[in-house]
Amino acid sequence: HQEPRRSSDRMGLLPLITSTLLFSSVKITKVDLSIEPSADVERNTDVALRCKAEVLTSGTEALNRVYTVYKGESVIYNKTTSSSEDLLYRLPQARVSNNGKYKCAITIMGKAKTSEAATLTVTGMSTPVLRINKANITEGESVTATCLAQGETGSLLFSFHDNSKEVENGVWVTSSRLTFVPKGVGNHNIHCSYLVLNMPYPSKSQQSNTVTLTVEGTLDLFIVLKISPQDNVYEGDTLNITCSVSNSTKDYFTSLRPFHISRCFQRLHDKLFVLNPSTELFSVPTLKVSAVEVFQEDEISLTCRSEKLSYDRLEGESLIYSLEPFDYQMVRKGNGVFVGKAKTIDFNYTCTAAAKGIKKKSNVLTIHPKVPVSTPKIWVSGSAVLGKRVAIFCLSDTGTPPITYTLWKASKQNQIAVVHEFNKAANFSVVINETGRLNHYLCTASNGDRTPGLSDKLQTAVIEPMTTASLMVVPDVGDISEGHSVILICSFLGTPPVTVKWFRDSDDLNPLDTTTTNSNNTNYEFIANKEHTDSYYCRAENRANSVKSNKINVVVGMAMWKKLLIPGTIILVVFSLVMVGFILFTRSRRGRDIYSPPDTQAAYIFK
Repeated sequence: HQEPRRSSDRMGLLPLITSTLLFSSVKITKVDLSIEPSADVERNTDVALRCKAEVLTSGTEALNRVYTVYKGESVIYNKTTSSSEDLLYRLPQARVSNNGKYKCAITIMGKAKTSEAATLTVTGMSTPVLRINKANITEGESVTATCLAQGETGSLLFSFHDNSKEVENGVWVTSSRLTFVPKGVGNHNIHCSYLVLNMPYPSKSQQSNTVTLTVEGTLDLFIVLKISPQDNVYEGDTLNITCSVSNSTKDYFTSLRPFHISRCFQRLHDKLFVLNPSTELFSVPTLKVSAVEVFQEDEISLTCRSEKLSYDRLEGESLIYSLEPFDYQMVRKGNGVFVGKAKTIDFNYTCTAAAKGIKKKSNVLTIHPKVPVSTPKIWVSGSAVLGKRVAIFCLSDTGTPPITYTLWKASKQNQIAVVHEFNKAANFSVVINETGRLNHYLCTASNGDRTPGLSDKLQTAVIEPMTTASLMVVPDVGDISEGHSVILICSFLGTPPVTVKWFRDSDDLNPLDTTTTNSNNTNYEFIANKEHTDSYYCRAENRANSVKSNKINVVVGMAMWKKLLIPGTIILVVFSLVMVGFILFTRSRRGRDIYSPPDTQAAYIFK
């Protein structure tokens, strides 16, 4: 029995097999999230969330892993890495606000898996500290109390108590500072507490220190308030204010200049004295940015303007605008106009309008410069099989969400997807109905009015499924005999590389041979003997599917020398038998001719 020989194209398969081994597939079998050092810790403990993923992969290249950490349903951390090491998300000096359920997810080549939730419980809160701006007030005056929750983080609510009663009628407030008017004369014991809002239950602090506030009674006096002038008063004008109590004629306030508050009031025994509002010399300025969307290092223009001016009272004096902070990136291009480059981080500006000794400041203008999108990458998840649906992904590594991704096919818009999360790819689903390559697909990414980033063309080859496989034998099945070379030829249609396996019908589990080729046919050769009599077929397989060929019955006939040996042997045997008979016959006749029996005595007598 001689070992089967492979076809001549076997030496060319090494590069192909190498490229096949480099093609990666991935399976995420398990994702675990653990809390270190423990799920139950004291305040100020350094906590780490460890995300461990078990990934099965074929191939040698490092795959990008996208880790996402959730608290509840909210994303709190994203990281993309090619390392297979565990992800560590650290919570230094943990606080009660860190309490909650955490989970992590991993995404590799479009495949994702999420861990079970792990609950972190942090115990211990700082004791609040209460401070008030006055220790002694007169009845009817207000006092400001500040409740300090030192070192606490998260969303906080505050409650203030005057003696045993809550100041705001049981309402928790978001501000740590509260201004209120204590009711009643005497000592008031003020304290506070706070809540840390956390799901599912908030955490309440201990009671703060107690501060004593003394409220003194007022005298029953009659107030006379005289102000002049009272009509046609503008900001910046000089006012003469005279205040007298009971029969006293003492001036408490005289000739205050400048006096630019809009309303003047004095409260005594719940009586309010009000001066009619004065007329504005100029309105509070408004600061605006020229562009609706601002990108990092864009040229921007800031304009500061007061919409209302009293020109007759300005008396030709200009209204001067200034920008705060005025840094080196902004240049004055006129009164109230400032130009420069946007920063790479969020930044705040205000502007001030000034005239006749009066200054008014605008509201804060906060500019959030967007990060422009980087050139997007385009790729296919898995294999692009003809007639099947394939997922095409498009992703810009940088760019402020939301990002609009557009898939183009041969310069025509095909699909649009808007992604609101950072570092998340757009997923386009396409049915492949053309052979060749998918290089007529590309994508663009945009997050504003800038020219969209354009990806390279998709370079993925379309895999045509195996459609047919045919088996033939050389020589013809009727001419196969022992000792002859038999070649089985398997022909097929489908995108290479194609892996071909040869089988005998009597053993369809163990292939006789396996080979991979880039051509549309390959062969299997062996030297025939009686044991090779059987039915044979081949199976051709590519990355899309596999097909089975027809079966051929191979009957190995007797060798020619054996066929010739049988009649020769018969002739030899017959010839031998004839020769033996002839020899025996000849010998028998010769014996009769020579031998004569002796005369008998009787014959002798009668002779």
